[in-house]
Amino acid sequence: MSELRLLALYPEQMNIYADRGNVIFLRERCRWRGLGFSYTAAGIGEGFDPDAHDLIYIGGGQDRDQLMVAEDMRRTKRDAISSALADGSSLLAVCGGYQLLGSRYQLGDRRIEGLGLANLETVREEGERLIGNVSIEVDLGTGPRVLAGFENHGGRTYLGSGAEPLGRVLHGNGNNGKDGFEGVLRGNLIGTYLHGPLLPKNAWLADELIARAIE
Repeated sequence: MSELRLLALYPEQMNIYADRGNVIFLRERCRWRGLGFSYTAAGIGEGFDPDAHDLIYIGGGQDRDQLMVAEDMRRTKRDAISSALADGSSLLAVCGGYQLLGSRYQLGDRRIEGLGLANLETVREEGERLIGNVSIEVDLGTGPRVLAGFENHGGRTYLGSGAEPLGRVLHGNGNNGKDGFEGVLRGNLIGTYLHGPLLPKNAWLADELIARAIE
């Protein structure tokens, strides 16, 4: 029987806005389809075997937790994440997890080094937080579909050269409230600001992630 081997990074620290619901939904989606499901968590100070997981997930967190996670992730997990992606594993990162994928991001007056897995940077700018319902149009190779969720972020994320957005904003703010893009897509790597949690609101995306991971 096929099995989805899911690794959740920092589930205790990065679980704002019920992002843990994404993990529960993936488990139930597998069960409904007769697929096996295994769950592993890696927290502060813990490494992992990049060959042992099909899908890596990281949610969003408060600024304090995100700072702690960023430092630990660079030290204990960056190489393993990069290796897993190179070998075909999938990765879904939401909000704070999404910001960590870039080269750096601004937290208050500090500029924090990210993982450098996608060409993007998150900065702080004048203006209110970007909050509210958001919908985007995406195409993951099977035709245009709509993703819906909720965004709440003070950082503005800008994609660098060669970086592909996850989708085009239909309603809401997206990455920065200016360029009309939301998220990032690089192969089997997906980063997005959409909370909600994301997957129960968009079952088709959960199915796509499961299919890609098992392949």
